[in-house]
Amino acid sequence: MPPDLDTWILDLDNTLYPAGSALAEQLTHGILSTVAGFYDTDLVGARRIQAELVAEYGTSLRGAMVTRAIDPHEFLGFERRIDYSVLTPNATLATALEALPGRRFVYTNGSVYHAEQALARLGLTTHFDGVFDILAGDLIPKPYPESLDAFLTRFAIDPARAAMVDDLQVNLTLPHERGMTTVWVSGEPVPDGTPYRRIAPRQWHAWDLPAVLRFMVAPADI
Repeated sequence: MPPDLDTWILDLDNTLYPAGSALAEQLTHGILSTVAGFYDTDLVGARRIQAELVAEYGTSLRGAMVTRAIDPHEFLGFERRIDYSVLTPNATLATALEALPGRRFVYTNGSVYHAEQALARLGLTTHFDGVFDILAGDLIPKPYPESLDAFLTRFAIDPARAAMVDDLQVNLTLPHERGMTTVWVSGEPVPDGTPYRRIAPRQWHAWDLPAVLRFMVAPADI
């Protein structure tokens, strides 16, 4: 680990819990159902509209606000109907997070409510010093620079002393350009069982989040 790292920034969805989880399925259904309701269409039409909104505005929420002047809290109401009990405590990840020196933050395009519910079920609430959500970013999502700047300012973070973990490579491009160490978490483990690999200096691709976090605090030069 670079000896200067003292801030750890982690995405929530599909990062702190697997992309194939029942929670991810509920989120997708909730967003599509919400879009279908606001745009008076079926789920097939909603999927097309959602893809267009994400492509144009970064998130379905921001796109709905711009194109339909929808209240963000009304749009996010579907989160209150999610069954978060599908998540279970992850003691292995909790131990890995606890060993990270310095501060730890969740940086998500979701809401604080969603993050708090998920973290509680994962047993990770006490392992983070703060959550920065889509509302804190004035509805501007990752990977836009306005979102990153607002996040860094809110918590007085020096990018050169920070590591960021996300399941989407596009969300890591700008942080890396700003000087962060980045970890892309995605996919299935490679056949030889390697839990992570180095892409470039201070850039990693991981299939096992606890494993790569343990490696990053080991006495090694990455």
